[in-house]
Amino acid sequence: MRRIAADESDHPVDAPVTPASSPWQASLSLAFTDDAGTTRLTERSHYGPLRVQKPLYPEHPSVCHAIVIHPPGGVVGGDQLSIAARAGERARAFLTTPGAAKWYRANGRISRQDIKLEAAAGATLEWLPQETIFFNGAQVELDTSIELDATACFIGCDILCFGRTASGESFDSGTVAQRTSVRLGGRLVWFEQGMLHGGGEAMRSPLAMAGKTVCATLIAVGKPAAINATLVAAIRDQADPEQLPHFGVTQMKSVLVARYLGDSSETARRMMTRVWQQLRPALLGRDAIVPRIWNT
Repeated sequence: MRRIAADESDHPVDAPVTPASSPWQASLSLAFTDDAGTTRLTERSHYGPLRVQKPLYPEHPSVCHAIVIHPPGGVVGGDQLSIAARAGERARAFLTTPGAAKWYRANGRISRQDIKLEAAAGATLEWLPQETIFFNGAQVELDTSIELDATACFIGCDILCFGRTASGESFDSGTVAQRTSVRLGGRLVWFEQGMLHGGGEAMRSPLAMAGKTVCATLIAVGKPAAINATLVAAIRDQADPEQLPHFGVTQMKSVLVARYLGDSSETARRMMTRVWQQLRPALLGRDAIVPRIWNT
């Protein structure tokens, strides 16, 4: 199978297929440590095409930003990606990606991504990648596991796009399986799993995708005093009125979940960014300044 580089066409489905190339096996491990009020990237090890170029401090030395890069520009059938990140005591880490993740058609093999995130006492960890696009025929397994100390805070978001609708493509074949778990102080506070088959009933069911092509989920976990009914009401009040039928916010003790269901990744990003901008000051005590990489 010919590899598609990051600067090549976004339409690799027509690329010639040969058995010459093996799937990528890639892993990235990061650790963040508080150093007298400055969060430093103290571990950065990788195998294969996953990496972080350098730590960034666009808002304050106490918050370390890291941009996770996947140089091939897309994931093909059989690729296996593993990302692990740990924020040590009182460290503050923000992780994102430089662009949309693309999962290409399977060609008979399943692709997989495992994400393991940890935050120690008093730490904050944000995992806010840009959107994920599943090409028609993709066979994907996604597993995200988050372990938080009882005094840690977490904000994470996924925007999933099924098919390249701008190119007239629908997701009518393939499978996407996703599982997410969050533990706070050793206690399971959030668990969700599901599987969508391209063209299957769940793509049309009002209990699942309801015929839409984009879904977004933001999960925040932390101080019960910050995640409360007042914050939920404020987020709802600031939501785009035109999107309210497709948008919801739920609060369960120390967990807040916001969801969007529609047909526009741009709308999903705008809605989730607005939630993050209201949530971050309340939960993490810092204003939410949009990273420049999101606008490039």
